[in-house]
Amino acid sequence: MEEKRLFEEKELFQIQDKEVQPLAFRMRPRNLDEVVGQPHLTGDSGILRKIVKTGFLPSLIFWGPPGSGKTSVAYLVAEACNYRFTSISAVSSGVKEIREAVKEAQDNLKFHHRKTVFFIDEIHRFHKGQQSLLLPHVEEGIVTLIGSTTENPSFEIISPLLSRSQVIVFQKIPAEDLVSLLKRTLEDERGLKDQKIKIEEEALFFIAQLADGDARQALNLLEVASYIAQRENEGEIGIQFLRDTFHKNFYLYDKSGEEHFNLLSAYHKSLRGSDPDAAVYWLARMLEGGEDPHAILRRLIACASEDVGNADPRALLIAVAAQEAYDFLGEPEGRLALAQATLYIASAPKSNASYRALNQALADVKEYGALPVPLHLRNAPTGMMKEMGFGKEYRYPHDFPGAFVEQEYLPSQLKGKTYFHPHERGYEKTIRERLRTLWKDRESYS
Repeated sequence: MEEKRLFEEKELFQIQDKEVQPLAFRMRPRNLDEVVGQPHLTGDSGILRKIVKTGFLPSLIFWGPPGSGKTSVAYLVAEACNYRFTSISAVSSGVKEIREAVKEAQDNLKFHHRKTVFFIDEIHRFHKGQQSLLLPHVEEGIVTLIGSTTENPSFEIISPLLSRSQVIVFQKIPAEDLVSLLKRTLEDERGLKDQKIKIEEEALFFIAQLADGDARQALNLLEVASYIAQRENEGEIGIQFLRDTFHKNFYLYDKSGEEHFNLLSAYHKSLRGSDPDAAVYWLARMLEGGEDPHAILRRLIACASEDVGNADPRALLIAVAAQEAYDFLGEPEGRLALAQATLYIASAPKSNASYRALNQALADVKEYGALPVPLHLRNAPTGMMKEMGFGKEYRYPHDFPGAFVEQEYLPSQLKGKTYFHPHERGYEKTIRERLRTLWKDRESYS
C-alpha cells in the first residue's frame, strides 16, 4: 500500500533536500495561519478553524479551483485533530488497495485508538464502485473521508457519500494574497531567501495575475523566473523580463472542471441577455483556453432554440450552419463562423415560448399519464377499426377555406389548454396574429 500513498503522517512534508523539492512544495503552509486566500475557512470564525478547535473531524469534500490549498489544508486539519493521514490515489487504487487501507485503519483504531483520514485527491476520478466501497466504512466511523475535487460534487460524488460529508468550498486566491505569499517566499529560509532575488513590486503583481488565483502556479512561475534571472539578468526581475520569459498569459481553464461550466454558462447567459460584446468575449476566452469548439456550438444551438425560438426562426439555421462551416473550414477560419453566429444570436429578438410550451406539456403528461387519443384523430387502416369509430368525424383542414377548420385536437381532459404563448417580439408577433385569427376564443393569442 505504501507506493500508492501520496504521503502518510509527516513523511512528505519532512523531506529536507531543497535541491529536490519544488518551491511550491517547500512553501506548503505549516499551519492554518499560513494558508492564504481562504479566510472564510481558516480565519478565526472559519468553519475549518472551528472544526480544529473541537478536535473532531467529520468527513469533508473540498471543492475549489487548482492551487487553492485543498491538499495542504486537508493535511493540516487532520494533523491538528491528531488523525492518522493516509492518501489514496484516485487513479491507481483499486478494490484491493482500498480494502488494505481500511484494514490498516481498523487496526490503528483498535490497537492505538487513533482515527484515520482517507485523503482522496481528485475524488471525482473515483468511479461509483470505488465510492460505494468507502461508504460503509465512512458510515461506521472507521475512516474519515476528505476528498478534494475541482468539479461540482453534486455531479461527481454519489448521493449517499455526499450526504455523509460536508462540502467545503475553496475560492480562487485573490491577487493581493498571492503577492503576500510571493513576498513571504522571498524572505523565507524554505523559499528563495538565500538567492537574493531583486524583484519589483509590480512584477509580483504581474506573476499573481499570470497565476490567476493558483498559488502553486504563482510559486512555480517565481521559481522559474528566479533561476533564469540569476543566470541571465543578475537576479533582477521586472515586468519586461517576465513578459520576455513567459511570452503570454496563462489561462485558468480546466476543460472538464468547474471553470469549463462557468465559462459556458457566462457565454449562454450573455447570448440570452442580448449582449453581443460579452458573448464574443466569453467565446474568445474559451477558444484561447483550448475549449472544444463543439461544446461551444452545442450551447450556441441550444440557445438559438431555447432563448431565441420563433422570435427569429433563422437563428437555429444560422447556429447549425456555423457547426457545418466550422467542421468544413477547421482552424483558424472556422472560428469566424462561430463569431458570426454568436453575434447574430446575441443580437436576435428573444422568446422562450417554445421552451415553456414543451415544459408545460411535459408537466401535463406526467400529471395525467397516457391519455387516450380522441377517436376522430386515430388512424383507421382496417375496416374493423373504422367500424369502431377510429377516424370518424375527423375534418380534413384542406377541405375548408384557408386550410383550417376548428376542431378538438387534445384529449377531452385537456380541452381548452394552451401551452404556446407567443410573444410580441420578432417573428413571433406575426405567429401570434395568425393564431389569433384562427383561434378567436383562445385567450393566449388575444
